[in-house]
Amino acid sequence: MRIILLLITLIFAQSKYPADSVLTSPNASIFEKTAILPIAAWQRISHNTNLLNCQFYPSCSQYGAMSIKENGIIKGLPMTADRIVRCNPSAYVNHIQMRGEFHKGDYRLVDHPQSERKISNAKSPVLAGLFSALLPGAGRVYAGRWFDGFMGFFMVYLTAASAYESSKRESSLSKVFSYSLAGIFYTGEIYGAYRSAKYYQRQ
Repeated sequence: MRIILLLITLIFAQSKYPADSVLTSPNASIFEKTAILPIAAWQRISHNTNLLNCQFYPSCSQYGAMSIKENGIIKGLPMTADRIVRCNPSAYVNHIQMRGEFHKGDYRLVDHPQSERKISNAKSPVLAGLFSALLPGAGRVYAGRWFDGFMGFFMVYLTAASAYESSKRESSLSKVFSYSLAGIFYTGEIYGAYRSAKYYQRQ
């Protein structure tokens, strides 16, 4: 009963938090809103403490909500996983090397879901994606982002190990959640490797 009340509260929440505007949008499907619910719940924690401030603008949670809203669940969730992987200690250096923009006021790293900067480089995006499909993280390393590659491998390993452990339990819900999360981060790793080679290069 408490879970149902929480869901209803989130669905009809006023736009106090960034993801609420996406959550309450009449243009978002019920499936997209369901996927955005955990993000809206997380923002109720992260936006009330400075300890969880995101180095990116928009934040990873808002980036995820926007990605799902603009691209649907199938593409939006891997995009969200890719952003989570890229939100690591190497992000600032990578941003400087790309000559990326900084948000006025708080100087966070500007990185929108549709940010694409076409550049000429010797790295093949298709090859990068293939590398990460065979060995998660390898495509990012090939693209020159070795720490992102390490984080990508770690997240895929972590979620895959969790899925394997959940397969030993009887709970079907736990299995579905764990395997879905592992699949999201695996496809996000392939997507991220592709974009790393195509857009996220030194300028």
